[in-house]
Amino acid sequence: MNQHNFSIEFFPPKTAEGVEKLRVTRTKLAELQPKYFSVTFGAGGTTQQGTLDTVVDIRREGFEAAPHLSCVGGSRESIRQILQQYQAHDIRRLVALRGDLPSGYGMGGEFRYANELVEFIRAETGDWFHIEVAAYPEMHPQARSPQDDLQNFVRKVKAGANSAITQYFYNADAYFRFVEEARKLGVDVPVLAGIMPITNSSQLQRFSEMCGAEIPRWIRLKLNSYGDDSASIKAFGLDVVSSMCERLLAGGAPGLHFYSLNQAAPTTAIWKNLI
Repeated sequence: MNQHNFSIEFFPPKTAEGVEKLRVTRTKLAELQPKYFSVTFGAGGTTQQGTLDTVVDIRREGFEAAPHLSCVGGSRESIRQILQQYQAHDIRRLVALRGDLPSGYGMGGEFRYANELVEFIRAETGDWFHIEVAAYPEMHPQARSPQDDLQNFVRKVKAGANSAITQYFYNADAYFRFVEEARKLGVDVPVLAGIMPITNSSQLQRFSEMCGAEIPRWIRLKLNSYGDDSASIKAFGLDVVSSMCERLLAGGAPGLHFYSLNQAAPTTAIWKNLI
């Protein structure tokens, strides 16, 4: 695994207790030696301070941190100030996203798409940041068609992105086909596979409905058959996701990006199966 790019995502805690819990989680996950930890950014920038505080904590502990930065609802000046804060803390990596609108929020702001944000970051900061963008092997839920979505991805890369992280998926073929089609359109940046451990059936189905990630029928039926038997759900999920990760890496995926949900055990268990 060492020759692959391996990273882990957190969300910023909302309470002092959550901050402490995440420190403990991070200490455990740091033993896996990920390349960096990324930290999400709430809809319309609602967790902006929490994102900054968390990445500063991570940097203070000696690890590379990659804050998410979403542009919907943001002005050029507000984004400029955030970029300057990250530069002041020697943050060198960003995950640049369009982002979701908070509920009840109009399409405000000076940026409409992630490629515009990437262009702005490059214009403001040159090559200071390694910029990651999102990729959707099963199509963004708001895209008009898979072809449109692929063209959106190409625009983000051509605007100056260095690499991409996919939405999570459970169908490796969708990932391989997406990368192959992107390559045909001249995209040559690394596309890391986003990995969501399976630990809770109802939570996974809720997440997947929101973000458009498909849970294959056979996996869904198997999960449903376990009912409230969380030990069986976790064992099955570990087996399914570990097998998929092995196939992704063997098939040429440059690395894996784990959506940890601020928990250490699920990511660690998959990692140990891949060593």
